[in-house]
Amino acid sequence: MAETSEKRPKFRFDPYSPAIDADPFPAYKVLRDEHPCFWSEEAGKWVLSRYDDVLAALQDWRTYSSAKGNLVDEFPGRAGSTLGSSDPPRHDRLRALIQSAVTKRALEHIIEPARASAKAHLAALADKPTFDLVGEYTSKLTVDLLFYLFALPEEGAAEVRENAVLMVQTDPVTRQKSPEHLAAFQWMADYAEKLVAARKLEPGDDLLSNFITAEIDGEKLLDKEVQLTVTTLIMAGIESLSGFMAIFGLNLADHPEARQALVANPALIPDAIEESLRFNTSAQRFKRTLTRDVELHGQVMKAGDAVILAYGSANRDERMFTDPDTYDIARKAKRHLGFGGGVHACLGSMIGRVATQIAYEELLKAVPEFSRVNEELDWVPSSNFRSPKRLMLRTGG
Repeated sequence: MAETSEKRPKFRFDPYSPAIDADPFPAYKVLRDEHPCFWSEEAGKWVLSRYDDVLAALQDWRTYSSAKGNLVDEFPGRAGSTLGSSDPPRHDRLRALIQSAVTKRALEHIIEPARASAKAHLAALADKPTFDLVGEYTSKLTVDLLFYLFALPEEGAAEVRENAVLMVQTDPVTRQKSPEHLAAFQWMADYAEKLVAARKLEPGDDLLSNFITAEIDGEKLLDKEVQLTVTTLIMAGIESLSGFMAIFGLNLADHPEARQALVANPALIPDAIEESLRFNTSAQRFKRTLTRDVELHGQVMKAGDAVILAYGSANRDERMFTDPDTYDIARKAKRHLGFGGGVHACLGSMIGRVATQIAYEELLKAVPEFSRVNEELDWVPSSNFRSPKRLMLRTGG
């Protein structure tokens, strides 16, 4: 065994590596099989990669705390004031108030605007032999959706999207948020602060107004909580949702038999969305901080250590999913972790599912046949998310 170890290079897992952005799955398999509780020197954090371990951590918020932030590289001042970066009981208070604002009515209200937006952007692509799925469709659709839900002024759309894209990124060289990324977060926080102040003076029938006025037993969200919640939702709603929609399109381009099945029977799109969330989710890795020592797989993780929960790896774990590296839209992948789990399961998951379903119902009607133009993709550099910066598709057979 020692002789084999000398011949093999030391295994490393660097969540900031462009190679991991491009294809994390071979490294994930090594982690699961050989290093299920792994100390990443590059990240300065532990990495959990097996489904059962990630799920157990998600369900044990007392041990795996989010109170010091849930992003692998956290923004200053965010921890403790958002759903994803707080623990019960503070988390429960925030979730109850925010959930009371995100009503079923709000979900129903996005269906027609989302469909109208999808049709409008697809009409602009008519007769084009190639198009960028990200820049010309998914990002425009998610910006439209967020601006509709929050009733935001349309003239700021381009700047909002630019800063949302920068916020999810991490510098692969310095392995942290760069001054540009931090400036984007501050810009978005200032933008949200101005929105909240204006909407408090003139509330309307929109999600931002609902956040401001939400009340349970006389308790309301603090202004800072509303601002940081809006900042986070804009980032996630624009870039993370757009990224997932793009990866869904990538999966269909790489698996034409699946695309053809959805064209023939659009009722299969919801199952295909669940399989895409399992197979290739945009939300790849999130962080927790240990409140006590934990021994796992022969390793001792100490209280105060940061732990990366690799959702993308857990979703490819053969201990949980049969033939996990196969994209199979007939699979009933209901137990995937594409939207997290436990108390921090994504509150916007239903909106994300509905928006993606509408986006692809319309796309597959307008463009029933497409394929990738480039084999090599340029990926957004991020320690949390995975999505292509551009995805050029060729229309037709």
